[in-house]
Amino acid sequence: METPFITRSNDILSGTPVFYGTRVPVQNLIDYLSTGETIDAFLDDFPTVSREQVIRFLETAGASVMAQADENPD
Repeated sequence: METPFITRSNDILSGTPVFYGTRVPVQNLIDYLSTGETIDAFLDDFPTVSREQVIRFLETAGASVMAQADENPD
């Protein structure tokens, strides 16, 4: 079984989704990317998050969007 890359616990930031093994909210990555920052800039600022975690999150988010698009064709 693969290690989770995101976790949520009421004991960590009141249940905010964070990268597994850290206290870094996933929303921070979304905010960085939406303002034009790079993955490298994010990783430099949050060294407890691994590149693998970021890539797995982006792949999963992309797959989710594509699955929803497939369910709702015009």
